[in-house]
Amino acid sequence: MNITMASLSQQGERTSNQDQTGEVIGERAACFLVCDGVAGNAGGEVAARIARNAILTEFDGEQHLNPQFIRQYVNNANQAIRSEQKNDQDNSKMGTTLVSLFIDRDYHLAYWVHAGDSRLYLFRRGFLYQVTTDHSLIQQLKDAGHQTEGVSSNLLYFALGMGDERREASYSDVVPVEDGDAFLLCTDGFWHGVTQEQMQQSLQMVNTPQEWLTLMHQSLRKHGETSDDTQDNYSAIAVWVGQPQETTLIHSLAEAAQFFPLRD
Repeated sequence: MNITMASLSQQGERTSNQDQTGEVIGERAACFLVCDGVAGNAGGEVAARIARNAILTEFDGEQHLNPQFIRQYVNNANQAIRSEQKNDQDNSKMGTTLVSLFIDRDYHLAYWVHAGDSRLYLFRRGFLYQVTTDHSLIQQLKDAGHQTEGVSSNLLYFALGMGDERREASYSDVVPVEDGDAFLLCTDGFWHGVTQEQMQQSLQMVNTPQEWLTLMHQSLRKHGETSDDTQDNYSAIAVWVGQPQETTLIHSLAEAAQFFPLRD
């Protein structure tokens, strides 16, 4: 199974970048992940780095996908963060979001895990789907049918290192991967500035994962120029399976104008 990928991580207007990205692409399996240190608590960048390193170090790309092993990798990452919290009082409340995608290259299977509000999107057969559900207060209110106006979208009820120690991250079922699938893993700083419609439209006019990220990055920078909010760190990984560009088409010049400045 052919896999191509690209990644980006930007500091935005913050004083530091608390995001971490990483990947392992082996002969039989691949792992991609994005972590975002929880803002407002000291040590977010430490928690993100611990989670990233713990998972990538344990993952073996020469072995087939094993959901039980993956759960153990994530639990070990969570415990490593909690152990460091106890050892370093300055970082006693640190935490990090996580979204990670695992692909079995021989059996064409995918499995993913997330904690917090970093997201995974899947483009398949012409449509883009958000396949993770945020562990946030605003998402809980939406699910319960309540109004969310005025509620901060940054309030999380769970991330690695945060919340009840008995709580686990959310895991998907093992699902078949199709030739032409495109995945996007990203932090909230990214998806706040790029709409799902823009994600899909930009994919429909590119030939590589790097081009896809570049177009979305342009949209995100435009959003930052017009927004009154301080631009957060933002990070993303684009993962293509097979040849997604064979299913993409430019729908209209008007849609293209969002990404390319039109000349008179």
